[in-house]
Amino acid sequence: MPIERSELTLGILAGGRASRLGGLDKAWLQREGEAQVLRLVRRFRDRVGAVRISANRDPGRYAAHGLSAVRDNLSDVGPFGGLEALAAACTTPWLFTLPVDAVDAGPELLPALIAAQDGQGAYAVDDDGVQPLFALWPAAPLRQALAQAADAQRWAVRELQTGLGMAALRLDGLRFGNLNTPDDLAAAGFVPGPGD
Repeated sequence: MPIERSELTLGILAGGRASRLGGLDKAWLQREGEAQVLRLVRRFRDRVGAVRISANRDPGRYAAHGLSAVRDNLSDVGPFGGLEALAAACTTPWLFTLPVDAVDAGPELLPALIAAQDGQGAYAVDDDGVQPLFALWPAAPLRQALAQAADAQRWAVRELQTGLGMAALRLDGLRFGNLNTPDDLAAAGFVPGPGD
């Protein structure tokens, strides 16, 4: 089932507290002189019709780069809150999500997810296991599923994917990586950005 660029919104989840990184904002960590959030946008912007960022601090910093940031409507529920905010802000039929610390997510991921889905969306499985935030979501069914899950206070993103019947895209030989500790930063070549 083909999906046109105009039908896609890229949603980047950047609303975490980064408590294991001493409060550093993962979105603005620098690698080779470029902020991580800007790296992800650059990689995928020409494949989507819109970009939204789930971020709970420094909205002006995103706006200065022409990016639209939305705050979580639900607090202390982990990535569910960011996903709910992105789904609410999404005006296209499809929402493609990535965590902001997706170190090695390349532009080939989106067409692979599109090819794997059969109208119900898809999520990635790399060599580290299921990666529920690397996903292509049908936006309207997602919003309904999020509302029902919130009413039941069930915050697991994987439960949403199971309920929506999303396909698992197995990516053998690939690890997306993430940034949770100072050692992760050093291994991936990241440094704090200006002002952090």
